Amino acid sequence: MTEPVVRVGIIGAGNVGGALVRLLADESRSSALLDAARSRLEVVGVAVKDEKKERPDIPASLLTTDAQALAAREDVDVVVELIGGVSDARTYIETALRRGASVVTANKALMAEAGTELIEIAFANNADLYYEAAVGGGVPILRSLRTSLAAERITRVMGIVNGTTNFILSKMTSDGTDYASALEEAQALGYAENDPTADVEGFDAAAKVAILSFLSFGTVLDGATIEREGISTIRAVDVAFAKRSGYVIKLLGIAERVGDHAISRRVQPTLVPDEHPLASVHGAYNAVFVEGVTTGPLMWLGQGAGGEPTAAAVLGDIVAVARNKVSGRHDTPFSVDRTLQSFPPGELQSAFYLSIDVLDKPGVLASVASVFGDHDVSILSMDQSGFGDEARLTFFTHRAFASDVSATLKDLEHLDAVDAIGSCLCVIDGGTA
Repeated sequence: MTEPVVRVGIIGAGNVGGALVRLLADESRSSALLDAARSRLEVVGVAVKDEKKERPDIPASLLTTDAQALAAREDVDVVVELIGGVSDARTYIETALRRGASVVTANKALMAEAGTELIEIAFANNADLYYEAAVGGGVPILRSLRTSLAAERITRVMGIVNGTTNFILSKMTSDGTDYASALEEAQALGYAENDPTADVEGFDAAAKVAILSFLSFGTVLDGATIEREGISTIRAVDVAFAKRSGYVIKLLGIAERVGDHAISRRVQPTLVPDEHPLASVHGAYNAVFVEGVTTGPLMWLGQGAGGEPTAAAVLGDIVAVARNKVSGRHDTPFSVDRTLQSFPPGELQSAFYLSIDVLDKPGVLASVASVFGDHDVSILSMDQSGFGDEARLTFFTHRAFASDVSATLKDLEHLDAVDAIGSCLCVIDGGTA
């Protein structure tokens, strides 16, 4: 009996696309792929910007510069989009879906902006839209949320979902380097782009939080704003103090239930206790920590980027949509919970770490403490270090409202004795970060 054939068109042949072609051509895995996909996977076209560029792993006969034509080809069963960006990628994906072809993408920005609409288009045309590689590279967190945890009532999902920032913060922690030096090393090693804004200011992580929130809670993927703070203001002294105090600083993406009908979604540098599983995630690795009513805490860890790990996640999606095609079925979209509201950021409660630089003279500490008291922010502990005529005051607070802490910092800025406001970071304290 001749096995069915599922024809694959790939748009984009960079690190991920090239690695994907190699995986699909790997004879040592052909039997395993055939068993998993219930069909033979055949690459029938690869869209690239430059056909003349040397690509030893891709036969020249497969190359085309017309991505739109590849997406529209009636003999292509699965279109794989790996170019990133929003506008062009959306055009190609919609073209494929509207003619009934399934799509696999690694495009977190597009999914965060228009994922719900694209999923509805796929369903209306008896097609699938899979996007495992959009979050966590090779970490299979989305598939776990879609299947294994589909019946779980998840209360919080948080994680290290950007390898660039985790590498930078890890270097600052292990080597004592400052932010600029750690960023420069990340760029030299290829972990950070020449323009690292999307990573270090949290835009990349925010898109991933939107996707995790969709699969965990049923929020809408429609480009809604995710509260976001990056790591560019983190100082070496903050990292060193956190380390001495039993913490590490991590950029966390967080989505959590607040009550029955509210969701808080945010990206923020956070103090994580040494004993927490996320504290041990170093370098460019990603990890996602999920808390559920029945399962309790679970964590996924792995390579968050790189051509081969990401291509492996893409290939897993291709296998899934190929099985669906052969069986004559397609996935039903996740239900959207329209009752969910965004929880006001200022009403969140957490313990906080704050640092301020002050003039080292009598009465300063009392005036600073008075401002904390004026806004009902209770100080848990305080550390003072002197340098010349100035001192650095570092505080841990009890749980406080974020709005009260913001008001405290605003008033501290107006004290004559305060030279500079340093970092203000949430602290994981068991329930909220």
